Amino acid sequence: MRSIERGDNPAAPAPKGDAAEARRKRRDAMAAEAAKLQAAEAAAAEGVQVPAAEAAEPEADSEPSGAVEGVEDAEEAAEAPEAPEAPEDTPAAPDDAPEPVTAPVPDPVAAPTVAAERPPRERERPTPEPVRRARLPVVYDPAAVEAVRSVLAEGGAPAELAEPAVAALGERAAQALREDPWQVLSLAGVRVEHADGFARALLGGACGPDDERRVRALVVWLLERAAEQGHTALESSVLRAALEKQAVSDAEEGLSAAIAEGRVLVFQDTEDVPGAKPATADEGDEGPPVRLLLGLDRYALAEESLADGLDRLLKTFEGDDLEWESAASAAASPSAAALIRAAAVSGLVTHTGGEAARAEPVALVAAARELGLRAYAAAYTAEGRRRLAAHLGEDAAVTVAGLLSGQEGPGREADGSLALDVLAVLDAPQLDVELSATLVEAVPDGARLVLSGDPGVLWSAGPGRAFADLLAAKTCPQVASRTPDFGPIGELVSGIGIGELTAVEAPDKEVVIVPVRDPREAVHRTVQLVADSVPRAIGVAAAETQVITPGHGGAVGTQVLNTALKERLNPGPGRFGGFDPGDRVVYAPEPGLALPGTVLSADPEGLNLDCAGTPVLVPRDEVAALRHGWAMTAQQAAGLRWPAVVVVLPGDAVQALTRAWVYTAFGRGERHLSVVQGVEQGLAQAVAGIPAKDRTTRLRSVLREQATAE
Repeated sequence: MRSIERGDNPAAPAPKGDAAEARRKRRDAMAAEAAKLQAAEAAAAEGVQVPAAEAAEPEADSEPSGAVEGVEDAEEAAEAPEAPEAPEDTPAAPDDAPEPVTAPVPDPVAAPTVAAERPPRERERPTPEPVRRARLPVVYDPAAVEAVRSVLAEGGAPAELAEPAVAALGERAAQALREDPWQVLSLAGVRVEHADGFARALLGGACGPDDERRVRALVVWLLERAAEQGHTALESSVLRAALEKQAVSDAEEGLSAAIAEGRVLVFQDTEDVPGAKPATADEGDEGPPVRLLLGLDRYALAEESLADGLDRLLKTFEGDDLEWESAASAAASPSAAALIRAAAVSGLVTHTGGEAARAEPVALVAAARELGLRAYAAAYTAEGRRRLAAHLGEDAAVTVAGLLSGQEGPGREADGSLALDVLAVLDAPQLDVELSATLVEAVPDGARLVLSGDPGVLWSAGPGRAFADLLAAKTCPQVASRTPDFGPIGELVSGIGIGELTAVEAPDKEVVIVPVRDPREAVHRTVQLVADSVPRAIGVAAAETQVITPGHGGAVGTQVLNTALKERLNPGPGRFGGFDPGDRVVYAPEPGLALPGTVLSADPEGLNLDCAGTPVLVPRDEVAALRHGWAMTAQQAAGLRWPAVVVVLPGDAVQALTRAWVYTAFGRGERHLSVVQGVEQGLAQAVAGIPAKDRTTRLRSVLREQATAE
């Protein structure tokens, strides 16, 4: 058991002589952390880089670590005396961790409007109205905010946390914090050592590491950090170990108290238990091995709701007497025909395949519309929607977000369900469990839902692995495409998908490997490829070439690469919040969605971007959420494609690599793939031995329980 002396336990009281200095340091640390999180809040889940900022502490990685590793990472962050930063020699910042702001962002309004140069034909077109997000001002009770400021000041916490505290805890936040100071852990940017210091200042000698209020808050905090790593639940043994690392002497009792108070939910699960077998009559009362999972009600309800919605679609489907067989016979490929036949007889179908297989759900939607049904295809990204619209037309192609918001697609029926008969969702692996539940709930009874995607790509940025769990549960018809991805890149990626990294013939330099010895050479070669080699040898302009690297931080992270690429491709002073007209950027209009674009101009409302032909306005107070976008992470790139891609693998990236990461990154190129290779044999080892970093979820078990109960 850890010592409870001050040197080892952050909850131990400080010597009286150090009280004022301790309060000052604690207030400064919490203020800095809050400023970082508030400035990068819009980028928290989908990882857009804040200009001129250092790499931030790890948050939701593109492929989160296993349950034990994920919580241990959270614990180490909690024990650190200062906010951790990614080391310069490692790509420690995960794919989508936001980067904190270290200096105020210049106001775009202060600079004159300067538009990026466009080809003449662009100027001749009428300019569409920029996409604007609906924004409602939030006003909190001034008296409540002032009361919280008083409590925060007494505890040595920054006043900037007052409004977030009222938003999270309500108008009685001041009283709540005074009675239970550890509730400050529910605020963004506050870590365990901050909360312990705040509680010590308010409670004095009554504060201890085993305080039941502290233990309750720690349980919730650990589960929230696990959710950032992609888990929807954790094994009880993992949580016990995590609490013990926080100097909780009786972790079992603490968990029991949290369960009894309803802070967390407990579940029994037989899935993924080593050696577990289905129960049989011969096993008597013992049954198969089980594991105890603990989770927050938010994600438990999302998984239960999703399972119920999927089950509803299967049960309410009645079919029709339309000419589905004729449509299948006319399909362009056997796999498209198989998908049409499956959708003809089931309200829920899963479809898997690579890039070429995306034509099959498109064929299904086209066939359904010819049969007179209200059919739509939904992509996760705007770029995906653009590609769908090229085959189906603008009215039949939507994004998932646009469909649910009503800005795209058929709108809603009187009962609130979507006004459609067939919905094919591409990029299904990118939907987290909450978005999946929301989408399925909106599909009307009797409709057909096809969830389609490549099972080899990275999972969603948010919690869960809904598509993978549905595939594993095998509770609905499944169609696996036999359409291969052609060409050297397709051959290479297909091999990676089965754990094999083999050399491919590339007579037209479709795949090029560029060995490097150190980070400096990796950066140099990357810039050379984008700015000179690929345009000259392949005929793909720098503007159509995307760089992908494992993380934001480190010597060859997105920040370093974007700085070098901007200097070469679009040098400028960063007059608009750190950006210049012509800069490539990544914008996160909502958590989990990365939107690549190009800066056009600035005006009093904010920055104007061109995102795949669509004008988008980034409000002034969200400019800090932008990052330069010449280089991005594989999680950000999932669901997108470019004519040419340069994947950068520095020598220190080995631990960040998995088969899913490599598969996703290498598969983003349409015509050309360059690999700046510094990991040597580490690449082949990752492809062969590390399919993915696992996530602890319950959806597969819930789906199978439903199927067994029927």
